[in-house]
Amino acid sequence: MLDFTWKVFSQTGNIDTYLLFKELEKGNHEIPGSQEEELAEIDFPIS
Repeated sequence: MLDFTWKVFSQTGNIDTYLLFKELEKGNHEIPGSQEEELAEIDFPIS
């Protein structure tokens, strides 16, 4: 999805498309971190 959004932005220069790209990019960075923390808790539960 990021590649598509970036391609549309680079071809059109539409600022809304760029802002969407940045939101998607931000969301992609937050999810893996949370997921890794959840997996770490499963592997090493805090008692």
